[in-house]
Amino acid sequence: MVITSRVKRATDHSDDSGPGPSADALSIGRRIRHYRTAAGLTLGQLGERIDRAPSQISVLENGKREPGLGQLRDLAAALGVTTDDLLDPSPVDARQALELEVERNQMSPLYSSLHLPAVKVKSLPQDALEAIAGLQRQLTTMVRRRAATPEEARRVNRALREQMRQQGNHFPELEKVAGEVLARIGYDGGPLSQRQTAAVADHLGYSLHYVSDLPSSTRAVADTENRRLYLSHEDVTGHDPRSHLLTALASHILGHSAPADYEEFLTQRVEANYLSAALMLPESEAVPLLQRAKKNRSISVEELRDVFGVSYETAAHRFTNLATAHLGLPVHFMKVHSSGTVHKAYSNDGLPFPTDPLGAIEGQYACKRFTSRTVHRVADRFSPYFQYTDTPGGTFWCTARVLPGGDFSVSVGVPFAHVGWFEGRETTKRSASRCPDPSCCREAPDELAKKWEHASWPSARTHASLLAAVPPGIFPGVDTTEVYTFLERHEPDEG
Repeated sequence: MVITSRVKRATDHSDDSGPGPSADALSIGRRIRHYRTAAGLTLGQLGERIDRAPSQISVLENGKREPGLGQLRDLAAALGVTTDDLLDPSPVDARQALELEVERNQMSPLYSSLHLPAVKVKSLPQDALEAIAGLQRQLTTMVRRRAATPEEARRVNRALREQMRQQGNHFPELEKVAGEVLARIGYDGGPLSQRQTAAVADHLGYSLHYVSDLPSSTRAVADTENRRLYLSHEDVTGHDPRSHLLTALASHILGHSAPADYEEFLTQRVEANYLSAALMLPESEAVPLLQRAKKNRSISVEELRDVFGVSYETAAHRFTNLATAHLGLPVHFMKVHSSGTVHKAYSNDGLPFPTDPLGAIEGQYACKRFTSRTVHRVADRFSPYFQYTDTPGGTFWCTARVLPGGDFSVSVGVPFAHVGWFEGRETTKRSASRCPDPSCCREAPDELAKKWEHASWPSARTHASLLAAVPPGIFPGVDTTEVYTFLERHEPDEG
């Protein structure tokens, strides 16, 4: 039941998108050399046939110049092949594939920055060529991992969020995958049961093992050799056990491979979380419910949560997946720490989020007037909280909840023009935000600032890891030594 990943990566790196013009010239040159040597011709003999000097043929074969169309036809005729044969970008054999790989890498900006001499690959023995190609691959991988700085993480996250915004946070391909999986386990409506969730693992050929010593840096560990999936006992007692299980299985359903860089890691994580939510709140069931609620002007995240037996955060996330595509509603979502730090955010309705110079939202402080902040000051944590907020981008209505534990709030909202479809629209609670104007809530009033600006010295509570880069590794933040030791400890006896 493995299905290839369907969501495109968030950004496009021109340096990684394949050969450019010089690489095309290199491929053509290698084809000319291959067919020339196969025909038993010297550079001079081929040059005579097309009325060119041997040095000019050498320049073409070395990929330093690309032949024009007329010259390409002459070369093909002289070599007894077609122009398509010369333009075919695929290597003629494994040796040529290695030569092209090494030469293209030597032409890359990364190699140039090292100020190393170029190697003439034509004369290298096979083992030396393989060693150089392997070293170049490892070097590229190491550089990419080291590039996963906080700035890189923010850039990738911003690009992925923009892709989500353009699609209304709805990914039809992932919805289709979820439908196929649910059909295979015989899902027939209602909340996805724990038994049905386990059936997904069974269909993938995985046995489930709940343990007390799962590595602290992981939510689940898969032993792909023995088809065993390990989860924590705490998932059974402290959290929705379906969520972590389905998220862990989602990567196997989508055919994810080890991510090459932070961008791929983050994209895979978004895909896995999306598919997990699409399995717990199936589109075929959730959309009719939401459409009926819209018709009755009673859309409620709480109802979505209760009908499918999921957490408020999962229901709110899932609502953003379906609201624009199926209800025609622009929407925003925020998960905010009690300190005011934005941990997750999504918007296609124009809400003015705080951003850093790179355009990133996560890690910034949400306005103190936003619903996601004011809900932390509400005494009643059991009832939904509603609020209108006037902003420079217009008036927005939001509903919010403080999550269990009290550290985070989740809010979902829409522009004022769309509030008529929601429960809670009658609220009289109202706030006004001037953010990103610093005078709104970032700067102290002039009177206090003048009095205390030079008479105070606060001791910051900022964590020491503030300046650390994104954790290195194939799976950022995961202690692979712990994982491998864990798997060794739990490996089943062959007997």
